[in-house]
Amino acid sequence: MTTMLYILMFVASVAVTLGGCALFTNAVEWLGKRLGVSEGAVGSIFAAIGTTLPETSIPIIAIFFGESQEETDVGLGAILGAPFMLSTLVLPILAFLLMLYAWMGKRTARFQLNYREVITDLTFFTVGYVVALACIYIPSRLVHIIAAVGLILLYGVYMRLKLSAPEEEGGAGGQLEPLIFAKSAATPSRIMIGLQAFAGLAGLILGAHLFVSAAESMAGMFAVSPLILALLIAPLATELPEMSNSFLWLYRKKDRLAVANVTGAMVFQGTIPVSVGLLGTEWAIASSASVTMVLAVQAVVFYLLQLFIGGYWRAWLLSSGALLYIGYTLYLALGQ
Repeated sequence: MTTMLYILMFVASVAVTLGGCALFTNAVEWLGKRLGVSEGAVGSIFAAIGTTLPETSIPIIAIFFGESQEETDVGLGAILGAPFMLSTLVLPILAFLLMLYAWMGKRTARFQLNYREVITDLTFFTVGYVVALACIYIPSRLVHIIAAVGLILLYGVYMRLKLSAPEEEGGAGGQLEPLIFAKSAATPSRIMIGLQAFAGLAGLILGAHLFVSAAESMAGMFAVSPLILALLIAPLATELPEMSNSFLWLYRKKDRLAVANVTGAMVFQGTIPVSVGLLGTEWAIASSASVTMVLAVQAVVFYLLQLFIGGYWRAWLLSSGALLYIGYTLYLALGQ
């Protein structure tokens, strides 16, 4: 009976998440149109921050208000797990879905992207995350504080660069669907757009919390280690909003929004939560956890090399990045 309850919680979390996803993606597309910003900025700034800010509260609460080392470790696991999952699982899944949709005859098997935007996002992430990785081997409080401030400033530069990019006519987004909360309005008000965005975000958060509650309960039932829970299971739930938004946008052939939502979230997760860890802890990362940082950087460098050498992403090659995630998961599962 207990197992059936957890299964029902998983199903409910998916249903709530999908509903919230439909509301949120529709609202942020209209927000971008009303503000006159590019699709890349809509995906990498508005959608990415909107879905990552709630989950950023996990490491903040665990690190600054936790009373035990275990709580601090959970916070650090949440900080490191998100970039690892986005880079080695979510992007490859997008590539796999692209091939699946092409096989189903719904679209071509090639991303329609502004690859300059992608290179910008991945470069900012790589610079920030390499700094965070280097700080593990420099046990200096002053260096950590300087690095944290530098990462916050780096994200500020990134935001300014994205928001100043001109809106491109005839982008891949195509005609916008009517705002769900104001279907009869040709141009909905910003108030209605904001209300729908908050309602969608609330649905995404509720769905993620239902997911993580069921996952944590089942992890306890099957005696899953805290490390696997912190690095793999918890991030799977917290990144569910980003995944859902991107999968829906990809299905709608809005590739720039789909990819920018993930790469923009990577830049945010690789700078702001990391700065929280640098300021609030000694940044003493266990070797088994620091491996995720190395793998994330390796995956992103691999994706960048594909663009520098070939000029665009080949879906089958991009999807191979999931081997890093699968390999690490097996390493943890067999080593525990």
